[in-house]
Order: sequence, then C-alpha cells, then structure tokens
Amino acid sequence: MDNFKQTRLHPDILKAITEMGFETPTPIQAKTIPHLMASAHDLIATAQTGTGKTAAFGLPSIHLTDVEDRSTQSLVLCPTRELCMQIAKDLTQFSKYIKGMNILAVYGGASIQPQIKQLKKGAQIVIGTPGRTKDLIKRNRLDISHVARVVLDEADEMLTMGFKEDLEMILSQTPQDKQTLLFSATMSKRVVDITKSYMINPEEIAAARMNIAAENVQHIYYMVNAKDRYEVVKRVADINPDIYGIVFCRTRRETKEVANKLMHDGYNADTLHGDLSQVQRDEVMERFRKRQLQILVATDVAARGLDVDDLSHVINYNLPDDDEIYIHRSGRTGRAGKRGVSIVIVHTREMRKIREIEKKSSIKFNQELVPTGLDICKKRLYTLIDKVEHVEVDEKQIGQFLPDIYKKLEYLDREELIKHFVSTEFNRYLSYYKNARDINISGKERGGKKGKREKVSRADRRNTSFAGFYINIGFQQKVNPGRLIGLINESLRSGDAVIGNIEVMKTFSFFEIDHEWESKLLEGIQGKKFNGIPLLIERDKGNGKGGSRRKGNSGRKKVGRARARRNRNEGGRRRRRR
Repeated sequence: MDNFKQTRLHPDILKAITEMGFETPTPIQAKTIPHLMASAHDLIATAQTGTGKTAAFGLPSIHLTDVEDRSTQSLVLCPTRELCMQIAKDLTQFSKYIKGMNILAVYGGASIQPQIKQLKKGAQIVIGTPGRTKDLIKRNRLDISHVARVVLDEADEMLTMGFKEDLEMILSQTPQDKQTLLFSATMSKRVVDITKSYMINPEEIAAARMNIAAENVQHIYYMVNAKDRYEVVKRVADINPDIYGIVFCRTRRETKEVANKLMHDGYNADTLHGDLSQVQRDEVMERFRKRQLQILVATDVAARGLDVDDLSHVINYNLPDDDEIYIHRSGRTGRAGKRGVSIVIVHTREMRKIREIEKKSSIKFNQELVPTGLDICKKRLYTLIDKVEHVEVDEKQIGQFLPDIYKKLEYLDREELIKHFVSTEFNRYLSYYKNARDINISGKERGGKKGKREKVSRADRRNTSFAGFYINIGFQQKVNPGRLIGLINESLRSGDAVIGNIEVMKTFSFFEIDHEWESKLLEGIQGKKFNGIPLLIERDKGNGKGGSRRKGNSGRKKVGRARARRNRNEGGRRRRRR
C-alpha cells in the first residue's frame, strides 16, 4: 500500500489526514489498516511508540463506526492519562469532518462527573485507562456489552503497571464475538497469557523492531564513573545551546534529584514523575510541548503519552533493565525526517548491555568523549558570535539610545570593545570550566577496589619526584581512588598533576603527588570538607621519591591523633548541649 487512498477509507477521513500531512502509510499502518477494513479476526501487532499505531487502529475504527448509533462501538484501553488524552485528540482530528462522531477520553485523576455526563450523551469510541474504565462499568455508566472491537494499546506497559485484574474484569464484560486488537512494544509472558485467554486465533504482524525514525538517530555512549553522570548531562546541555530533549531516569527519586540539580544550576528544566498531581503533570507536559522547557527529566512510565516529534536529544541517565525500553526511548527522537541523538551514560560494567542492545536491535553505538571544558567554551563562544552576527537590528527602537552608548564606550577601541562584550556574556562558562577535569574513563579506567594501589606509567614515575600524603578519609567515608583523584584535582583546580600510588584504607588514605604541586595542594585543601568531614592532611615523612614508605610513620599517627581530638571535642560539645 503506497498511499492512503488505497485504503478505501471514508473520503472525510482522507480529507482530514491529508490536511494533517499524512502521505505515505508507515509499515504498521500499511499492514494493520487493510486487515481491519476487510477482516474481523483478532490481531496482535508488535510496534514501538512513534510507528504510527494510533492511526493504524484509529482510522479503521472511525471508518467502521455507525454514527447513527450512539452506543459505544469501540473501546481503546491504554496505561496512562496522558496517552489516553493523546489518542482521543488524534482520533478527534481524524474524524473532524464526520458529523455525529463522538469520541470520549475517560481517565483517573480528574472528576468523574463530567465524564459520566458525556457518556449519557453517547460516545461511539471510548478511550480509557483501566482503573477509570472499570469504575464507570461498575457504576453502570459505561456499557460495553455491544462493542464491536477492543484495542489494548501499550499492553505490556498496562501489565507492568499492575492492571492485569482490571483488564480481565473489563474484557469479561465484552461480547464473545468482538474483535480484539493488541498493540505492544514487547511480547512478554504476561502479554502472551492475555492473548491466549482473550483472543481467538489472532493474526500477528510487526513493524520494524526499531522505531521507523531510527535511521535518523545517532546512538552514542559516554563512559564515566557513576558519580559523574550528572556532570555529563550538564556538559551535553552546555555544548548544545538549543537542546530540546528528555533525560530518562530509572526511579522517581533519581528523577527528582537530577531535575532539582538542573533547575538549581540555572537550566531550563523540569521533571515528570508519578508523585506529581495531575494538574502539575498537565502543566509540565504542556510547557514542554510548547518548548517553554528545554529539558524534561522523566521516568519511562511518566513519559507515556508525551508525543513530541522534534526532540533533538534523548539522554539515558542509566540503561533500562529491558533492552526493548531503550529502543522505545531512542525512538522519541529523530522523527519527522529530522536528525536526533540518543545518548547513554555508562560505566565499564555495562558494556555487555550495550552489546546486547546492538545485537538485538541491529543498531551501532559509537563511543564518544564527554566534551571538555575547552570544547564547551569554544562552542558557546562561537554560538554567541553567530547570534550577534545574525541578530536583527531595529534602528528605530535603539536609535534614541545610541548617542549615549557611543559616548560611554568611546574610550574603548574595537578590540577592547569586543573583549568587554564577550566577557559580559561569557564569563560564567569560562569561570566554571576554567579548570574542568576530564571525566572520561576507558575500559581500564583508573579506580578500583578498596585498598587497591593506583599506578602511573613507568616513564612518569622515572621522571617525577613524588611527595606522599595521608588524609583522614577512607572507604568508611565512601572514598575510592577515583573520588580521591577528583578531590585532589578540585583542590589544585587542575588535572595536570601527576598522581602516583593511592591506597585507600578504612578511615584514612595515602597518596603520592608530584612534589611541585605540594604547596598548592596544601593551600587548596585547607578548610575543605568531604561529606561534612573537615579534611586533615599530613606530609609523609618517607623518602619522597615515590618508593616504599615506612609503616607506622608519624604522618599516619598525626592524622589519627587529630581525628581522635576532633571526636573528643565533638563528644564534649554534645554532652554540654544536653
């Protein structure tokens, strides 16, 4: 089927979808629409979000509706309020030239009375969430005893969300001879069980496992330590000034934490998760659809029903447990012929999952390096210059102010004026990324288990004279070699120092550093805290050449004595407060 005219859909439907820009059917539409137009057999369709499945079942359902009959003829069940509303909106647009067609969305989180009122007037097609649909049936407000077809959309997600009993109750109220259409991104055992119990010899069709727009999606991954994942999100946002994307997190808690950090750091972001009220959810989703938000942080379930075609980025803060969900996520970008980027933030132990996704989905991930501070500063600077170069100047509006401006800036020559202008707009990035560390790691990254020594290259060790230090934090304070290196670089405001052996013990750590950085380290670490613990650092009294150090040396003892003194003082203060 090359075009929609071949579907034999009602002319008023064709007129509506032509105005909406529908031209060539997607694979799932090309397979589903002819089946529904010609057959009453049950159907199982495997399809991802963005493949056009709403039109695949919606267009034939509208065509087959008897508008003279006010009873409910088609019932569509879906997992979330947002998806319910989106499907109803789409079907209303498809049928806008068909007089007498009533389409109603019923869902929880909103007053039930207006929905009951609409049902009294009659609705030939009802789209509902399982909970509200069940409630309306129990109240005898929704009669589905004569429906001709039932559509289970996102069946896998409805079962994951615990709607199995609701679905069974609803389906038990429908006629035996109805047509059942099941659409699912995955065919889990629970979905298969539903098909065996409630479908009769169903035909099976499948769109491509990947979203149809996947050919426009670039799949990349950044490999960093887990503690640096948020920094990756910030750098991706900073190097892409026009970013419009979703950051997917696994849990509600993580979603809230990431979103709160982004908003606190001045990014145009907000969150979408299950703890929000429906009014809050609707407000956030509407702002995001209107591009009043650049970054939305969400869980997979919360993002269901958010149908946006022009996302530039999808960022996987962590990989989902199910490989299919990654395809689901990445399919939200690269739509409508546009290019998109799907980013995964991983650590070394997750490479196996990357390879599994590649194998199952026939996609290829490219590893890229997280942008450095210099990369970001360059990109933002050139973006700023391009913006200035192409800005539209309204002489009438600013003309009255120009004489005073010229006079105020006349002492600056051309070069100085440019420097002042750029610095005004750009100092925030220069300041933040001035000494930004490289957070990339490889498959053999530095860092490791408790007490493991870190090694530098033999050449570095031969050419470097080291100073050794003890510091009063260890793995009991959740320190590992990577975090200790980060603390050292942060104190130095540089990542250029050569660091030698590192040994993390229970309550303290030892490390070596190029002796040329010794004074700067002592100065930079003074007054610092780590997880609320004031840092105490002592110079090792060993040979300072990077060789072996004396055990039980004075440095370790001094750190231990200082810690004991601090504990005694804190204990005394607590007793006095009592």
